[in-house]
Amino acid sequence: MTLRYSYLFLLMVYTCFFAGCKQVSDAETFNDYAQYVDPFIGTGFHGHTFPGPTRPYAMVQLSPDTHIMGWDASSGYHYDDEVIFAFSHTHLSGTGIGDLGDVALLPYSKSDSVKPIASFRKETEKASPGYYTVRLENFGVNVELTSTDRVGFHKYTYDDPSDRRIMLDLGHMLQPNWGHRLKGNEYHFVNDSTVEGTIHTQGWAHFHEVSYRIVFSEPVETVYQYIDGKLRQDSLFLRMRTSQDLKFHYKFPENNRPLLVKVAISPVDLEGAERNMIAEIPGWDFENVRKQSADIWNRELNRIKIQSNDHKVLTNFYTAMYHTMIAPYAYQDVDGRYIGMDKQIHQNKPGNTNYSVFSLWDTFRALHPLVTIINPSLAADWGEALVQGYKEGGILPKWPLASNYTGTMVGYPAVSVLADLVSKGLVKGGISGWTEAAVRSSVYREDLAEKFKGTRELDIITKHTYYKDKYGYVPADSIPESVSWGLEMAYYDWCVSLIAAESGNKEAADEYVNKSGYYQRYLDPETKMMRGIMGDGSFRTPFNPRYSSHMKSDYTEGNAFQWSFFAPHDMDNFIAAIGGAKELETRLDTLFTTSSQIDGSEASNDITGLIGQYAHGNEPSHHMAYLYNWTDSPWKGQEYLDYIMREFYLPQPDGIIGNEDCGQMSAWYVMSALGFYQVCPGLPVYTIGRPVVDKAVIPVAEGFFEIIVSNNRPQNKYVKEVKLNGKTLQTPFFTHNDISKAGKLEFFMTDKKPG
Repeated sequence: MTLRYSYLFLLMVYTCFFAGCKQVSDAETFNDYAQYVDPFIGTGFHGHTFPGPTRPYAMVQLSPDTHIMGWDASSGYHYDDEVIFAFSHTHLSGTGIGDLGDVALLPYSKSDSVKPIASFRKETEKASPGYYTVRLENFGVNVELTSTDRVGFHKYTYDDPSDRRIMLDLGHMLQPNWGHRLKGNEYHFVNDSTVEGTIHTQGWAHFHEVSYRIVFSEPVETVYQYIDGKLRQDSLFLRMRTSQDLKFHYKFPENNRPLLVKVAISPVDLEGAERNMIAEIPGWDFENVRKQSADIWNRELNRIKIQSNDHKVLTNFYTAMYHTMIAPYAYQDVDGRYIGMDKQIHQNKPGNTNYSVFSLWDTFRALHPLVTIINPSLAADWGEALVQGYKEGGILPKWPLASNYTGTMVGYPAVSVLADLVSKGLVKGGISGWTEAAVRSSVYREDLAEKFKGTRELDIITKHTYYKDKYGYVPADSIPESVSWGLEMAYYDWCVSLIAAESGNKEAADEYVNKSGYYQRYLDPETKMMRGIMGDGSFRTPFNPRYSSHMKSDYTEGNAFQWSFFAPHDMDNFIAAIGGAKELETRLDTLFTTSSQIDGSEASNDITGLIGQYAHGNEPSHHMAYLYNWTDSPWKGQEYLDYIMREFYLPQPDGIIGNEDCGQMSAWYVMSALGFYQVCPGLPVYTIGRPVVDKAVIPVAEGFFEIIVSNNRPQNKYVKEVKLNGKTLQTPFFTHNDISKAGKLEFFMTDKKPG
């Protein structure tokens, strides 16, 4: 088969087409794929996931907090731990920075500690989609947890029915010594079975408030109130407001029945929390809520139905699917109210939803493309939410957390998500205002620098964009991570040009097409690598392509090896610039076979999953094995893809080779296991890899897209032939339209290298 393909041709042919979405309906038969999901996968090593219950894209993510400080406390949980500080209701999945841990409860018995800590044995800990259980050994309490979108549901069974206690820890948070601090507590003892309040914290999210309502299934017998660790000896405050640490210990009357607790949260106010609880869990049927959660997860997991004779593949695949549905999550109350990026209360129209926790620098690469295939309506909603964020806050969100701009990571990746929706015809209501949002998010903004001064939100305004537009490159001696920003901004500017062209703004489209070529300025013709450029126009010397210094070098979370293959929007010109397809193959061979030594005393911890200098544990490497499809040896990419899927994705707690990053690591696996990947979001084209499933069926707009893998065995890692609707593919590419209009993709595998 001819293995080099013109991106320009693909762009001309496939930019304008439209695809709808066949949603998974309740009338369809659902397979029990939840049985293959293991929420503990990724909770070990540096995966940073959590095992507790949640629902797809839900605000409540209820989980045990076993680890509250350090890098491996980003999700609040690490598999190696054997203590539990509390069960809190908000978490992040797979991030490299920690926050949240709001509204923390801990059942206990026979302890007089101000802050009791539970111990547990791993064999008593179990989890499945929407459910978690553990036995607190030192307290003799069996804990069961489930949840809805906005309400956590707890069930506590005590060995000693005469000493049933619960701690509400309103000073609890994740990463308390990494800048996360308590700003205020408002608490109200409503009646003998209900309390409510609002917690104010400042951390990665500079302005963060969570209102809560807690209802116990039985009346409280005694309340012990601690302020900054000291027990109040006088009368109990029924209503209070303070910036001090509050802990309440509730003792309940003797009873052999399990004690149930419902905790509703709201990003808006107390009334929102109360309405959320009434709407989602009006009664006390724990098992029914648990069953509903399992059913909801099964409905979502059935968006891709696979077959495999390998149980590891089934477990890895559906656990990965599960992890792709944790974030972004709906960040609004049942009545449609939410806090916008302007920190004001907004009212959404019915059918519209506000979302938070877009880890865009990670997820634009595979998570968002995956969702355009399996749930295009949701993908479109996410795009609308990002544009709405611009309307409220003045710039497209980048790592928005709890209605805050965190400014985390490189560039302005929201434009990639928007451009991909445009290219696939998935925009619901037109793109009025999208070009403005994209353009104004791609330039340095003095107005926003002044507006965000003194807050964490200022990080979204950096001088990288200023230098890019002034000089055409980012001077390495002026600001760190210049190469990574320069390369990604070139791609993002190409995305802006697509959006502008679609909206009819030719002037902006032409301007940003020109800017999309700025990546070439970093390409050293001698080393064929992307290098830092000094203010005088020379390359930085000395040059060590293995060198990494986290947040201090010319590269973000990596080195020159890991950043020298990023020009996804302009592959033909990039390949020509380095000397042709044969040179690309040589450069890729070197990448994958050279020593895995990383130089530098402050090298980034994110460089994990090394094959040579390829680092699968971090996102900049994720497209690289597929670049062999632009050479005469695509079988080499198939070898590496086979190795990555079988060695870096394992059905065990340490089975994810790097930070999960809100679904990106898992989305890469899902798409790669199906046998294809989108190297350039914004260009609606997929390139083939090495499928590991035997069969897959995906409901799409016009029926079903079916994937059949013949002769699929571990040793048969090479693709002999690919047929699309019965016709042999002459190039290793096909389009989004080929998927959305339904059809059949057939892989024929072999153990023999081509040629």
